[in-house]
Amino acid sequence: MAPTADVPSAEMSNLSVNPTAPKGTAKRDALRANEIEIQALWEQERVFEADAADDGKDQQWPFAFGHAFSLTKSVFRAQFERHMGKNVLFPFAFHCTGMPIQAAANKLKGEIEAYGVPPKFPEEDPQVRAKMEAELAEAAAAKAAKQTGDLKAKGGKTKLVSKTGTGIVRQWNILAKMVPEEEIPRFVDALYWLNYFPPIGVEHMKHFGAGVDWRRSFITTFVNPYYDAFIRWQFNVLREKGKILFGKRNNVYSIVDGQVCADHDRSEGEGVGPQEYVLIKLKVLQPDHGQARHKKMEALLERFGDKGIYLVPATLRPETMYGQTNCFVLPEGEYGAYYIDATDEVFIMSERSARGLSCQVHSDDKYFTKDFGKIECLEKFTGNELLGLPLKAPNATYEKVYTLPLLTIKMDKGTGVVTSVPSDAPDDYMALKTLQDKPDFAAKYDITPDMVDNYKVVPIIEVEGYGDASAVFMCEKLNIKSANDRVKLAQAKDETYLKGFTSGIMKVGPYAGQKVSDAKPKIKESMIAAGQAHLYFEPESRVVSRTNDECVVAATDQWYLAYGEESWTQAVKNHILDEEKFNSYDPIAQAKYEYTVGWLKEWACTRQFGLGTYLPWDNQWVIESLSDSTIYMAYYTIAHILQGENNLNGESSKSPGKIDPADLTDDVFNYIFRNTPMPANTNIDPVVLDKCKKEFRYWYPMDLRVSAKDLIPNHLTMALYNHAAIWDDEPELWPKGYYTNGHVLVDAEKMSKSKGNFLMMDETIQNFSADATRFACADAGDSIEDANFSRETADTAIVSLVNEDEWITETYLMEGMRSGEDSLNFMDRVLMNETNRAITETAKCFSAMQFREGLQKGWYEMLLARNEYRSFCHDSGIPMHRSAVTKWCEAIIVMICPICPHWSEKVWKEIGKAGHAIKAPWPVAEQEDKLLSRQAKFLRDNLKNLRQQVGKGPKGSNSASLLVTDSYPEWKVNVLLMMQEKYDNGFPTDFMQQLKAWCSNSSDKKLMKNMMQFASFTKKEVEEVGPIAMETTLPFDQKAIMEDCIAYFKSQLNLENIDVVKLDDSTVAVPDRVRENVVPGKSYLW
Repeated sequence: MAPTADVPSAEMSNLSVNPTAPKGTAKRDALRANEIEIQALWEQERVFEADAADDGKDQQWPFAFGHAFSLTKSVFRAQFERHMGKNVLFPFAFHCTGMPIQAAANKLKGEIEAYGVPPKFPEEDPQVRAKMEAELAEAAAAKAAKQTGDLKAKGGKTKLVSKTGTGIVRQWNILAKMVPEEEIPRFVDALYWLNYFPPIGVEHMKHFGAGVDWRRSFITTFVNPYYDAFIRWQFNVLREKGKILFGKRNNVYSIVDGQVCADHDRSEGEGVGPQEYVLIKLKVLQPDHGQARHKKMEALLERFGDKGIYLVPATLRPETMYGQTNCFVLPEGEYGAYYIDATDEVFIMSERSARGLSCQVHSDDKYFTKDFGKIECLEKFTGNELLGLPLKAPNATYEKVYTLPLLTIKMDKGTGVVTSVPSDAPDDYMALKTLQDKPDFAAKYDITPDMVDNYKVVPIIEVEGYGDASAVFMCEKLNIKSANDRVKLAQAKDETYLKGFTSGIMKVGPYAGQKVSDAKPKIKESMIAAGQAHLYFEPESRVVSRTNDECVVAATDQWYLAYGEESWTQAVKNHILDEEKFNSYDPIAQAKYEYTVGWLKEWACTRQFGLGTYLPWDNQWVIESLSDSTIYMAYYTIAHILQGENNLNGESSKSPGKIDPADLTDDVFNYIFRNTPMPANTNIDPVVLDKCKKEFRYWYPMDLRVSAKDLIPNHLTMALYNHAAIWDDEPELWPKGYYTNGHVLVDAEKMSKSKGNFLMMDETIQNFSADATRFACADAGDSIEDANFSRETADTAIVSLVNEDEWITETYLMEGMRSGEDSLNFMDRVLMNETNRAITETAKCFSAMQFREGLQKGWYEMLLARNEYRSFCHDSGIPMHRSAVTKWCEAIIVMICPICPHWSEKVWKEIGKAGHAIKAPWPVAEQEDKLLSRQAKFLRDNLKNLRQQVGKGPKGSNSASLLVTDSYPEWKVNVLLMMQEKYDNGFPTDFMQQLKAWCSNSSDKKLMKNMMQFASFTKKEVEEVGPIAMETTLPFDQKAIMEDCIAYFKSQLNLENIDVVKLDDSTVAVPDRVRENVVPGKSYLW
C-alpha cells in the first residue's frame, strides 16, 4: 500500500532532521523531509497517471527519453506542459537488451570459478598487486610504442589505472558496492540482474520526483512476454514491407565474441562504423642493392616469389596511383608476410590489419583466407628490413619505386604501409623532399641517392587555382619547411584532398579529362578487376567490445535493415527537413540528422549472443539492442493495459486487461497500431482491444524524445526510419521532436571516481535533496555541448529554497499591506510588470528546452525584482502592496515548479492554495509594458551611477541635487533620426556598416567614435524595449519618477536632502562642466 500524507512512511520516519546540524545540513534535511512527504502524497493520489481523454487530441503530450541527465530535460518539460493545461503522458522503462548484462554475468561466473566464494583475488597480496599493475603499465607502454613506432615510449599509468587506482577491475568488487555480498553469486545468472536492479531504479526515480506514470513501466527482452510479442510483431511487419534482408555485410565485429559489435555492445568507439579502403598491390622485386637487411625477403622470394609478394598500402584515393614515386613504412614498425588463400599470394602488412582482412570477403562470398578470422604468417619483418626494397607499383609512371622511411606512420591505422603520391599528398611531398634534401638523414636508414633523387613529382590532377601539383602548391603557400610541421600539413592535406575531389580534373590514364569525383569509382573498379587492388575495411577509429576485444570489420551472414533504400531514406529526409513536422531544437543537431540520413545504409539488426527477443522466423538470432527500441514509445501507450503497475517482467496473472501474451498475435497488434480490421478469432475482449487502440490513437504521435547527442547517428535516426516503415501510410504518426543534450561534467571536470566527482543520482539526492539536485541540473546548461553540474550551485540552491520558503509564507499572509488599485505606486507597478515579463519569457525558454535561461528568468531575475521592490518599500518607509506581492509569490511558485516541484507543493499549500502545485495553471501574464520596463531600467541604471558619484562629493556633505534633462545634443538627435530611418521592424543586417559610412561624413574623429558608440548602445536598447528607445525625447518624465522615489534615493545614497532639478526648465546656475555630464536618461549628482 502506498504511504499516505497522514502516516509517515518508513523512510520518512528514519529521516532525522537535526536543528543543530552543521551549516547547510539542517536545511538540506528539511528539504528531504518535505520531498518524502510530498512524494508519498503524489503516489497516494496517483497524480502523474494519465489516460486518453474524450476531449480531442490537442491536449496530449507524450514523452520518451534516455539516461539520467537527459531525464531532467524530459521531467522539466513534462511538468511545464502540465502547467500549460496539457494531458501529459510521461512513462519510463528499462532497456535490458544486448550484451552488457550477459557479459558482466559471464565475467562474474569466471571469477567465482577461478577464485571461489567469496573470491580470494591474487591482487589482495600487495606484492602481487604491484607486479600486476606494473605489467598493465608495461603492456600499455608497449602497445603505444607498437602503434607509434616510438621505442622510447615511457611507461606509466594506463587510463584504466588512472581511473580505478589499481587497473585491476573485478566484477565481484563492482557488485559489492551495490548489493549485499551474500547476494552476489546469484548474479552469474544474467536474468537475475533483470529482476534485481529495475525495481531499485523505480525507487530512485521516485526519490527524484520524476513524475512518471509507473503503470506503463516494463523491461525488455524475452523475459517480458508482452514486450517480446510487440517486438516480434514489429519485425514481422518490417520483413513484410521488405525492410529486412539477409546476406554478407561488412560490420564492426568482435572476433572474441564471435558476432557483430553494435554501439551498445562497445566500451569504446560508440558511433564508429566501417571505413572502406583500397589495398594497392605493390609487387616486391628482387632486391638490387646487396643490403644484408634483405636476407629474409630474399629467402621469402625464393620460396613464394612465383606466387607474388606484395606490400599492400591502404588508400582512400586510388585515382592518384598514377603519381606514385615510392612507398613508405615505419622503420620500427612490426610487419608480417601473410598468405592469402583466395589469390594464392603473399601480402605484407601489419598484424592488426591482417587479422581484419581474414574476416573479409575477397569476391563471390569467398573470404581472403580459408578459415574465417585466421591467417597464416609466413615471416615477420621490422620496417627497417623492408626499407630499400624495389617495388612494381600499379598505374605508376615509374617502372620501379623503392620503400622509404616515414616516421609519422601509425600502426593502428590502415596496414602500416603507405603509398606515396607527392603531387597530391602534402605529407608525402614533404617526406620525399626531406630525404632528397638531407642525404645524411637518408643515409641513416641506408637509403641510397638513386632510391630518391631520380623521383620527381608526377602531375596527375589539375585543380583550378592550385595547378597540377596541388600538394606542392599548398606546401609553398603555407611555407611548410618540415615534415614535422603537423598543424600546417593537416591544413594543407584537408584543403588539397577536398579541392582535388570536388574540383580536380584527371590529366592521365584512360579517364583523363574527367572530374576526379566521376573517375574515382571507375579507377577503383578497374584496378580491382585487373587484380591490382582489393577492397579492405576497418573501423573508422578504434572500437573495443565490452569483453575488451579490439574490433575489426567483418563480412558476416546477417539479417540487416536496409536503411539505405532510396524511397525509405527520402521519406525520412523529407520529415526531418519539414520544420512544421519535426523539431530538433538545435541547428547542430539538425545538421547531424541530415548527415546521418545521408550515410546510414545497411544495419545488422541481430546477434547470436546477449539478451533480447529472438527473431520470429529464425530463432538462432537475437534482435540487437538498437533495433528493438525504435518504436517502444508506441508500446508505452498500451503497457498499462497489458502489464500494469508493479509488473515490470510482465507476469500474465497481473494483467489489468486480462490478456494472455500468447494471444498477442500480429493481427491484434495490427488492429491496435495500424488500423486493420478487428481480428476475428481473438481471445481478447474487444472492449479491451478498443481501449488499447484508443490509447494509441490519442497519445500518438510522440511530441518529444530526449536523449544524449551520441544517439543521433544511430538510435534516434533509426527510430525515425522505423516509424516511417511501420506507419508509412500515416506520416502524421511519426515523431514530432527530438531534443539532444551533451554529456555532463561535474565542477567543470569529467566525472571520475579517482577525482571524487562521480555522482550517482540517488546519492546526489541524499547529499543535496532532489530539488537542489534538479536546480543544479537545470543550471548546468542546455546546448548540445557538454553541460556542467556544479555542486556549489546545488549547495546554494538548498539555502535559497529554504530562505524563499520562509519569506514567501511569512510575507504572503502578512497583515498591514497596502491594497487597492488606487494605491499602486511606481515600484508596485514595476514589480508587477517585471513579473509579467518573467512569466512570458520563462514560458518561451521552457518551450524551447532552454531550462538554464528559464531558471535565470523565472527564478534569479524574479528574486532580483523582488529584492529591489522590498528594498524600495523598506527604504521609503511604506508597506508593500498586496496585489504586487500576491502576483509575484504565486507566479514564482508555479514557474519554479517544473524544476523544484516538491518545494512548490510545500509553499503552495503553506499560502493556502487549493489543489496541487503541479496541477496549477501557468500564471497569467498581462502584456509587458515596455515603457514601464524602460522607466524601471532608467531608475536602476541611474541609481547605480549615482552610488559611484556620491563617494566623490565633498566630505561631510548630506545634501545634493539630481540633475536631469530631456534634451539631446544635436549630434545625438541626428544619430537617432538616422536610426529611425533605417528601422523597419528591425535593423538591416548590414546596419553597422551603413552607420560607419554615415558617421564617416564627420571630420571630427572623436565625435565619429562617440556617434558609433551611442548608436551601438541605442541599438541594443531597441532590441530590448522596442523603437521607443530611438525617440529624440524621452517618452517619460524623469523628474517625476525620481521625485516619486526620493525617499528611496535618500536612503540608498545616504543623503538627508535631495532635490531634483530639470535643466531644461530651471533657472539654477549650473556650471557648463557639470551640464556636459547630463543627458536624457542619465542624471548627475551635483
